[in-house]
Amino acid sequence: METVLESEEDEGRELEKTFRNTQVSVPRQLLLSLNMADSSCPESHRINSAAQIRLLTFANNFQRQFSHMYPDRRPLLLFPTNECGVQFVSTTLRATATVQPELFTWEGCAEFAASFLSLEPLDSPIDLPSYLFSPASVLKTQRATCFEFATLLCSLLLGVNYDAYCVSGYADKEMCLLDQSLQDCPLLDTPVQSVISEESQENKYKEKPQRSLKSHFMTQEEQKKKPSAEAALLENLKPDEQGEQRPVDRLRGLRLHCWVLVLSGSRSVQENFFIDPLTGISYGTAAAGFLGIESVWNNHNYYVNMQDCRSGCSDMVYDLEDVNMWEPLLFGATSKKQLIHEALNKNLYKMTQDVQEELEELEEQAFEMPRSWVSDVSITKKDLETRWPGGHKLTRYRKAELERFAPYLRPNGLITRLVSYKDLDCTEVLLVKEWYQHRTDHLEEREVNKVDNATTERFKRGRRFDLLFHRYESLTTDGAHEMKFSSIRVDNLVQRLVSPGEMTETFERRADSLYYRRVNFGRHVQFSEEHVNSEPATRLLQVVERFHRNSSKPANEDVAERVFLLAQRRIEVTYHLDADTFIPSHRSFIKPREATEQKKAEDFTQDMVSSFMVGLSDTPVKTLILYEMLVSLMKDEEMVVHQIEESLKEVRDIVSCREEEEGDIQLFFSPWTTTGAARARSKRQEMERQAAEEQSWLHENEKDILAPLLMRLDITDPLSADDAKELHQECLSEFKQKLVEDANLIQERYQNETQELQKKQQWYHQNQLDMTEQQEDEYQTYCSDRTLQIRVAMRRLKMHQEEAPLKYQALDERLREDPRLAPHLLS
Repeated sequence: METVLESEEDEGRELEKTFRNTQVSVPRQLLLSLNMADSSCPESHRINSAAQIRLLTFANNFQRQFSHMYPDRRPLLLFPTNECGVQFVSTTLRATATVQPELFTWEGCAEFAASFLSLEPLDSPIDLPSYLFSPASVLKTQRATCFEFATLLCSLLLGVNYDAYCVSGYADKEMCLLDQSLQDCPLLDTPVQSVISEESQENKYKEKPQRSLKSHFMTQEEQKKKPSAEAALLENLKPDEQGEQRPVDRLRGLRLHCWVLVLSGSRSVQENFFIDPLTGISYGTAAAGFLGIESVWNNHNYYVNMQDCRSGCSDMVYDLEDVNMWEPLLFGATSKKQLIHEALNKNLYKMTQDVQEELEELEEQAFEMPRSWVSDVSITKKDLETRWPGGHKLTRYRKAELERFAPYLRPNGLITRLVSYKDLDCTEVLLVKEWYQHRTDHLEEREVNKVDNATTERFKRGRRFDLLFHRYESLTTDGAHEMKFSSIRVDNLVQRLVSPGEMTETFERRADSLYYRRVNFGRHVQFSEEHVNSEPATRLLQVVERFHRNSSKPANEDVAERVFLLAQRRIEVTYHLDADTFIPSHRSFIKPREATEQKKAEDFTQDMVSSFMVGLSDTPVKTLILYEMLVSLMKDEEMVVHQIEESLKEVRDIVSCREEEEGDIQLFFSPWTTTGAARARSKRQEMERQAAEEQSWLHENEKDILAPLLMRLDITDPLSADDAKELHQECLSEFKQKLVEDANLIQERYQNETQELQKKQQWYHQNQLDMTEQQEDEYQTYCSDRTLQIRVAMRRLKMHQEEAPLKYQALDERLREDPRLAPHLLS
């Protein structure tokens, strides 16, 4: 046994020496960008361990046997070159557990890998790559081949306990080259489908057509003519449709691609599926884009496909334990499936000692895959936020272009832009949709329709005016505007449609049951200041209001609709229908004319009211009741006119506010993002620097009596003679003024204390005969305190009068000795 092992080790050393002397064409730009010389690379990147040397021996022997037995098949990818020039096998995979919640699922891992890296095409589309860089190096450069894409994604999936494998095989040209120009953008709306669904709903209950009686012979003849008809149809295709018919790929079935296979049994995965690492999209194992598989591998073993792939991957079996279907590189090595079963069985029963010893002997005999030589793969929060190379990525779809930006990369908060085109060449723009984040105006989405020049904006809750939706042709006070509001408004307004001649408002859950209001204007209204403040009567033509049914009122008293015809001085009221009626009751009022200088006010009469009431007696309603109804309606009319004026003013304010916000876009920097944290950190450091500078300046100028005057008068060094004299006079004048103010303050306090004492003494003389002993004591105490205050004020005033001239003289001498003023004052 020892002789066999020694011979294997000798062969492994010779093989490693051969690998070291072999020249491999590694792209020099990638190696230079990594800047990883042999001295700076980790030891595991440069030196093979004993287990790895032995594994290279197995792999080389396996490759020779495979080439001998299957000379028509392509060589296997077993020992590509890493970034340090040393050849390895599939130990490039490293199970990477991450602390980022976004990478706990396969969807998050796939999206990150597809977004964070940019594709580096293979040197030859039909030849295996001669190099395979580690995931850690790929994350630094953010450029990778499809094999490195799959290696990174598989490492992430293995780290979160998916049974994942890298797949080396064949795919169609579009998938290999990441060409999505014939695919529909996932963010693009599909109006065709909605139209079809509407038509299907409309035709659901229509009468079924009669069964058509047709000859079978005629049907067969039509089937024979069908190929020629299809050929004629292809000749008459439109230019756009002809552009979609790409030429046949001469390398179809030969183009190499690498993707990820996820097997069922772990993480609640029910069915096997593929993941294309270039797009992050999952596919079924029978997807037409995958044309064949050569081999699969993970961090436990390497398997060669022994099944026929001439019909693609649809009929393949993915039981890797079946040696008839998959040939393993390491027989007896532990697989992911075995680890899962052992973990499940461990909770069901405890194995006996004999079984355990037998398994240990088997494990000693089997050769396990060595540990991965790859360094720790670290994905930071900044990587997740930046996501795309350089923070920006452009993807071209069928008649569409999708741009994605990292948060805070664009000054307007743009994170996604989708441009839809009319033609396949993407020259004529139809629609532009943009998504935003972190904007202080709460704008989340903007859609610009280039066909009708309409702009639609959507906001999140919490912005001014509770605006959620705004559609307009131009962001000015002219033209049509459609607005939708949050339901938390005080007036319960949810929608407003405004055009030059009409305004419609919709309400929800109002206490007065109002749900609809339509206003017609006598002329085109411009929402400018002069028109908003103009007289309502010159602008309003008609106001229509509709109300929900109020079950607490009789139907003939519950208003369903009222119309204010301001130009005709008439008010029409329509009531709700009762349960057993189908014609509503109706009243029409004519408003009496108000008094003028030439005529007196018109009296109200029953002729001013016309009524049609259903289900009531023929007894006429009294004139007083009708008059009270009219007065109430006229008050409501005044209130409605005022609300309309407020609505028009609000429209103008909203448009003006949006103009200001678009002119000065501000972003909210969240402290929970790396960009926001860095900005907050730099802002705090700047504030600390400014505070330190201010403190230093205050300390330096603490005893400088000229500093306040220099700042206020905006005088800088060196001082001129005029500036010095001005400073000297200004300083003395201010100090003299302060001495006078102090003297006046002391004098004022002395006078106040004296007046208070005199008032108290006068009160005592008036009430001394009726005072109690306690009041006498309180009076004596008060007089003592006031007398003491008066004496103190007199003493302070006398001291101030004595010290003021001395202080003034001392200040004058100090100013004359100041080195900045002395040369100019002596002359």
